[in-house]
Amino acid sequence: MAITILAFVLILGGLVFTHELGHFWLAKRQGIKVEEFGLGFPPRIWGIKKGETTYSLNWIPFGGFVKIFGENGEGEGQTNSFVSKTIGQRAKVIVAGVAMNMVLAFVLLAVGYMIGLPSLVAKEDPTLKQVQIVEIAADSPAQKAGLRIGDILLGVSSGSALRMVKEASDVSGFTAAHKGEELTLKIKRGDLTQEIKVTARSQALANEGALGIAVGNVGRIVLPWYRAIYEAFISAFYLFYLVLAAIIKFLLDLIAGAGDTAQVSGPIGIYSLTSQASKMGLIYLLQFAMLLSVNFAVINILPFPALDGGRLFFLLVEKIKGSPISTSLERKIHLGGFVVLILLMIAVTLRDVYNLL
Repeated sequence: MAITILAFVLILGGLVFTHELGHFWLAKRQGIKVEEFGLGFPPRIWGIKKGETTYSLNWIPFGGFVKIFGENGEGEGQTNSFVSKTIGQRAKVIVAGVAMNMVLAFVLLAVGYMIGLPSLVAKEDPTLKQVQIVEIAADSPAQKAGLRIGDILLGVSSGSALRMVKEASDVSGFTAAHKGEELTLKIKRGDLTQEIKVTARSQALANEGALGIAVGNVGRIVLPWYRAIYEAFISAFYLFYLVLAAIIKFLLDLIAGAGDTAQVSGPIGIYSLTSQASKMGLIYLLQFAMLLSVNFAVINILPFPALDGGRLFFLLVEKIKGSPISTSLERKIHLGGFVVLILLMIAVTLRDVYNLL
C-alpha cells in the first residue's frame, strides 16, 4: 500500500506541477508577475515567499493554480500585468500548461520505448511475451470472479489437465468450446501466480464472449533512442486525438441521455488504477502516468469556464469583438465553472468510494 500511495502522490502531483509550471514559466518569460504558485486549492497548509512569488501547499488536493497578476483585470497599463499583454502573449501563457502535459507524455513515451513499452503485437511477432487481459466487461463472469485488466493468462482448464496458453486465440477457442462450464484460469498478477475459477456463460454476448474479457498478445517493443523519440512524438499526438474524440463522443452521448458516467474517475478511482498499475510493474506505471498526462491536457483545453480552454475562448471572443469582455462578468463565469467542476469532482469521488465499498 505504501508503494501505491507514493506512486499516486508522485503521478498526480507530478501532472499538476508540470501543468502549472508551464503557466509559471511562460508568464515569467513574458515579464508577467506571478503572485503565487500553489499545489492544491486553499485553505493553505504551508507557504514560502521567494522574490515576488509565494509557493504554497494547500488542503484541497484536486489540482493546483498559478496566481498571475492582472488575470482578473487589475494592473491595466502596467508592464508586468497579464491584462496589459497582447492577446497572443496571453494565449501562450494559457496554452503553456497543456503544452507541458504533452511534453511530459512525450518524454514518458520516449523512455518507455527505450526500455520496452508493453504493446499489442501480431501472433508471429518475435517480441511476443505473454497473453494478457486487456478489457473486462461490466457485470461479466470475469469481473465477478475477480479477474483484472493486466492479468497474464498462463493456462486454462475445465475439469481436466491444465492447457497452457501461448496465444490469445487459445483462450477464445477454449472458452467458446466450454460454454456454461466452470473454468479454471491460471493467471499471473504482478509477482503472484494463482488460479481463479469462473463459470462461462451458456450464451456468449456480442463483443464479450462467454467470459466477458478481451485478450491480446502483449509484448515489449524496444526501440533505439532515435526511433523512440520519433515514435513517441507521433504517438503522443495520436493519443491526444483519440482521447479528444472519446471525450467529445462521451459528452454528446451524455447530452443525448446515453452517456455512461462510469467512464469518469476521480482521485479515488485514479488511486485504484494506480494500485493495479503498480502491481503490474514499473513500466505499466509509467505508461499509466503517460495516459493520465494526455487526458489532463485534453480536459484542460476544453472550452469550459475555469479551464484553460475556457479562458482561450474568452480571448477569441475579445479578438473577434475588438475589445475585452467585462472583467467582472468573466470572473463570475469562471467562478461558476470552477464550482461546477468541484461539485462534479466531489460527486465522482463519492461514487468511487461507493463502488469500492
